[in-house]
Amino acid sequence: MFALYAVPIGMIVGWLLGGRLENLNGARFRWAGLALAGLLAQLLLFLGPVAERVGDVGPVVYVASTGMVLAAVLRNVRVPGLPAVAVGATSNLLAIVANGGYMPASPDALAAIGRTVSADYSNSVVANHPALAPLTDIFALPAAVPFHNVFSVGDLAIALGVSWALVALMRAGGAPRKLRPLAGAFGTDER
Repeated sequence: MFALYAVPIGMIVGWLLGGRLENLNGARFRWAGLALAGLLAQLLLFLGPVAERVGDVGPVVYVASTGMVLAAVLRNVRVPGLPAVAVGATSNLLAIVANGGYMPASPDALAAIGRTVSADYSNSVVANHPALAPLTDIFALPAAVPFHNVFSVGDLAIALGVSWALVALMRAGGAPRKLRPLAGAFGTDER
């Protein structure tokens, strides 16, 4: 959920820096189908009815779907911002694989948001001493923030990379949107 904030932030910053939303139409993302399939697999994996029944297949599907998204990101690594996404996704995948197909969540981080890990399949497990601990979910968004959750340094890199990519793509191609001076916006343009 943490990375969801990256999209509106990137679009707002891109717009404020003179970028155009229309420029996103011309963006080419190779292997987009692979990335979408990986994300869809994760979305389905964590839905209640699927999570209740997935059992031992869950970690395998989670690792494979994360690898699919990472492969698509690496295929597009020349897009500004996507190297940061690749570093974050690699960091997360390493932590997940090192911990048996689950992303460990710090008990302190979970307590900070008042949550526990679900009894159904979840990509998270509570772990006091996980492998590659600095790469796991050790941070927490404050409970007052919508969609608050725990997150990792990899999630932070992914979010920064997505925002960066959106800003770069919005500013690419064509003339930038002209920003009017604030005074001109109110009809008192002083020259």
